[in-house]
Amino acid sequence: MIFQHLDKNNLHHAYLTEGARSEIVPEIKKFCENLGIKTSGNPDFCHIVIDNFKIEEAFDLRAMSTDKSFSSTKKIFIICLNSISLDAQNVLLKMFEEPIENTHFFLVAPDANALLKTLVSRFYLIPRKTVFGEEIKDAEKFIAMPLRNRIDFMKEMLIEPEEANEEGNEVAPLDSIRSKALKFLNALESKMSKAGFDIGVFEHIFKVREFLRMPGSSTKNLMESVALVIPEKV
Repeated sequence: MIFQHLDKNNLHHAYLTEGARSEIVPEIKKFCENLGIKTSGNPDFCHIVIDNFKIEEAFDLRAMSTDKSFSSTKKIFIICLNSISLDAQNVLLKMFEEPIENTHFFLVAPDANALLKTLVSRFYLIPRKTVFGEEIKDAEKFIAMPLRNRIDFMKEMLIEPEEANEEGNEVAPLDSIRSKALKFLNALESKMSKAGFDIGVFEHIFKVREFLRMPGSSTKNLMESVALVIPEKV
């Protein structure tokens, strides 16, 4: 629940929420509706869903935020992304230096650690509540698998689904393979920490996690390296 972080009488100009957009966005919309802000058919309410947020999108967002509102109520922007380029972060950093009155941003991202610390400092951070679902079950199965099955498991996991909008058209993926891989690594690390694996395995997972956050890195190759480095259960 994010409601405990939102004060309708004293809204912060920018919130950063970690976690799954399918859970977070409905809560934000409900909060807005409680404020009397329509979340559909309202030009002052903008919901952006994008996999990789680049500098072009950052400039577009800056331009939209400075446009005059169509009503006397607040302007709300919800931006859901899986990754964001360094250039885009620098644009947002400058944009948030001078908050715009009655304009509020909700950035929904899988992991705040993937963002510049200086950018995160501009937000009111609503951290992820660490709850593992199917990922922890998959991690347990993965550890017990022989190497060949692990590789097949990775291939199946890294098939990227598409989210359909109300018209049935494909839009940005709800959970990119990079985001899915990071969630799985978190669950895998949690499960392995209780099983007494060698520290070298954890160091490798740490490096893989860092590389996954870099644009252009191969999710497939990185995750297959995890399958190879974990000793087979005997």
